[in-house]
Amino acid sequence: MLNKAIRFYAGVVAFAFGAAMASSASMAAATLSASVGGVPVGAGVYESFDSLATTGGLSARGIAVTFSGTGAGTATLPYVPGRYVAPFISSGNGASFGNPQANGLDQTQYLTTGIGQVTLQLDKYHQYFGLLWGSVDDYNTLSFYDGTTLLFKFTGLDVDGMANGNQGATGTHYVNINSDTPFNRVVASSTRYGFEFDNVALAVNPPDLMSISPVPEPETYAMLLAGLAMVGGMARRRAT
Repeated sequence: MLNKAIRFYAGVVAFAFGAAMASSASMAAATLSASVGGVPVGAGVYESFDSLATTGGLSARGIAVTFSGTGAGTATLPYVPGRYVAPFISSGNGASFGNPQANGLDQTQYLTTGIGQVTLQLDKYHQYFGLLWGSVDDYNTLSFYDGTTLLFKFTGLDVDGMANGNQGATGTHYVNINSDTPFNRVVASSTRYGFEFDNVALAVNPPDLMSISPVPEPETYAMLLAGLAMVGGMARRRAT
């Protein structure tokens, strides 16, 4: 009887392992790289949002922009205390977006989530996304969707492990994200003031698809661990 039980739980482990691996394989995989003074890598579309209406709408490069929440919208002032501050341009990395300044707070229009979100509905599917992410905070989140289906997301801690809202030059990073799965909607959100960004770059195909590998979330292993625990318990009971 005990041997049958052990075989049963061993079967549970095998099933759980297979389920975990299948879940991992079906997940969208993405990579993120970020650097101060960085630039887009492999982009085909460069969007500055300089001509975007204050209420949102269609950008010059065909991105439909909507705002929701408190304080979300466009911004042109260098900073508003307690609300937002412009991303920092470093080493002339705004040049590809029509901004010739070498260094300093972004002098062009940019976007801010406030305590809310900015949604970018893309005109087609893409697998590369770049943005100038200003004063990176741990409560900033960037989420990628296929329609209404969440594919993956990153927080400020993925950009900078010490993310604390640094408003100086070293607090702004140009972030390059590559995905093995096409996405057509990107949502920038923040639970506190704020998430400021500018200079979005896009590409239909990621520059380096071979470097992308899935990173399974912890819950994919929950069934496997439970099965192992059951088998371990049965083995101990048999020994006694």
